[in-house]
Amino acid sequence: MADDPAPHHGGAPAPGISRRRLLTTSAVSAALGAGVGGGAALVWSHRGAPAFWYQPSRTGGPPVTGLHLQFGRQAGSEVVVSWHTVDAIRNPRVMYGTPASGLGRTVAAETRTYRDAKSNTEVRVNHARLTGLTPDTDYVYAAVHDGAEPEMGTIRTAPIGRKPFRFTSFGDQSTPTLARMPDGGYGTDNIGSPASADTTLAIERMAPLFNLINGDLCYANLARDRIRTWSAWFENNTRSARYRPWMPAAGNHENELGNGPIGYGAYQAYFAVPDSGSSPETRGLWYSFTAGSVRVISLNNDDVAFQDGGNFYVHGYSGGEQKRWLAAELAGARRDPEVDWIVVCMHQTAISTADKPANGADLGIREEWLPLFDEYQVDLVVCGHEHHYERSHPVRGTLQTDTRTPIPVDTRGDVVDATTGTVHLVIGGGGTSAPTNAFLFPEPRCRVLTGVGAFDPGLGRKPPIYVVEDAPWSAFRDRDNPYGFSAFDVDPGSPGGNTSIEATHYALSGPFGAVTEVDRFTLTKPRRDKPA
Repeated sequence: MADDPAPHHGGAPAPGISRRRLLTTSAVSAALGAGVGGGAALVWSHRGAPAFWYQPSRTGGPPVTGLHLQFGRQAGSEVVVSWHTVDAIRNPRVMYGTPASGLGRTVAAETRTYRDAKSNTEVRVNHARLTGLTPDTDYVYAAVHDGAEPEMGTIRTAPIGRKPFRFTSFGDQSTPTLARMPDGGYGTDNIGSPASADTTLAIERMAPLFNLINGDLCYANLARDRIRTWSAWFENNTRSARYRPWMPAAGNHENELGNGPIGYGAYQAYFAVPDSGSSPETRGLWYSFTAGSVRVISLNNDDVAFQDGGNFYVHGYSGGEQKRWLAAELAGARRDPEVDWIVVCMHQTAISTADKPANGADLGIREEWLPLFDEYQVDLVVCGHEHHYERSHPVRGTLQTDTRTPIPVDTRGDVVDATTGTVHLVIGGGGTSAPTNAFLFPEPRCRVLTGVGAFDPGLGRKPPIYVVEDAPWSAFRDRDNPYGFSAFDVDPGSPGGNTSIEATHYALSGPFGAVTEVDRFTLTKPRRDKPA
């Protein structure tokens, strides 16, 4: 993994300085004094697990584990630093400052807890909220609690206003680690694979400002030990997530039986995403933040999707609260003269050209979200759920059929006028052992999930009902590569002119984050300050 950021297209360096320079600055080293613990430690649901996983620090307390970042609503001035333990700790805090000033400021962390219903183990997640930060600026920090060695990371705040930056996106990752199975052997019980580790390394090579995770993070709801699975996911990704925010959307595999009234208690404890004003029951399941001229909106599609894909069926759980919030959020973004782009991150998808055993597109999303995306001219939607990559043409409106087929408005492949329609991307090749690129229809067709039947005890869920239709909206499908992610380079353009986002999908092509470019296109539109 390179110390310095990967170059943007055209050779311009990514903003920020290398992590090595940040972490070896004399002011930072002097502020820490004692050595910094750099080794990762996995947390299990029980202390009787193999000793080589549970690694208390040399000072006697449980270690800082799963260190990761999240942006606040204004990504230029607010960042949350988070980590977790299963042991009680005292005085969780974050020391931080600029590379020149060192770790001169300290913020106390608040602790959220949840008790895993399967193991009856309580997890404590610490969140330190850093506010009043300077936009477009590098910071260093150390997360610590009494009895633990500090764990270091770096932060790059987002720019305010129209400045260039890069972000990345993928979904459906799982973990690269093996678990002890009931027969005494080792294997995976959460459809994990080594590719999930390669994805993390590849993201770091891109050096994005932030990464969007399009749901189905670690598949803990499939695993015997849910806490260990979450811990394995964080320890794989802290190699990146302690240096740049990984901003999530909750997927159906974040729904865990017994963990909270609607099953998202673990997800809601681990992540302190921007407050959307929702009820405590739905806290963190939808939110937004602004980076530069881009408004990012994260949704939870289990609320509107028909598919029964979690540990239990929660369709309609918000009673319309999420949809009302989304309409208001989109309207506010379109009124904001500093916001040029609206990007939606969610899990289940309105488009898919994969045949069974893949999931298909969901009519519930088409009915509930697409009219709002059209009304407020959402520019880009990134999804997961299907474990491959594909792209739609810009779409606007739907056919007046029972399946609400999206209507393509332009079929040019390389440059998209974003004012004409919304481009949907399925980016679900994050690393599971169950890719779906081999199941794409020979010609673009779409299996639309139009509803579910009565609960089937044999299946353990409500069976899906499908209709197969043509997919005139299909622009690109990657049949050849099971794993990959997309990078997006935001070019603000010049005052009164056009702005663009260059999107590139990369396939994982080898170990250590090696990638190959698979698809590239450019979204373009007038800036909001362009005279009419």
